[in-house]
Amino acid sequence: MSEEVGRIPAGLGRAVELARERKAVGVVVLDLRGLSSATDYFLIASGRSDVQVRAISEHILRSSRQEGRRPNHVEGMDQGRWVLIDYIHYVIHLFHPEVRDFYRLEALWGDGRRIELEEL
Repeated sequence: MSEEVGRIPAGLGRAVELARERKAVGVVVLDLRGLSSATDYFLIASGRSDVQVRAISEHILRSSRQEGRRPNHVEGMDQGRWVLIDYIHYVIHLFHPEVRDFYRLEALWGDGRRIELEEL
């Protein structure tokens, strides 16, 4: 996976596009570089139902694999309440709205720089 200086990983920008294709809502990218040793970026988005959360997740996984990107780890696909897809340099969090409201990752990682989607 390549990353240009000052730019996000190509796969992360593509994941935003793929989430939007499946009508994800509340799409947010947080730059966590310097704040987390676990990853550089979070992509956080929601589906309106468990079924939509799974559909968004499956679309991202399928398309990313076809483009040569394989996740290090995936969890939560069975329930579709919170799906985590870990690509090492970026982690995708896809939520059911109630679960997103409960865990409030954006607030928990509030020191991270919010990347405006137009920058992608």
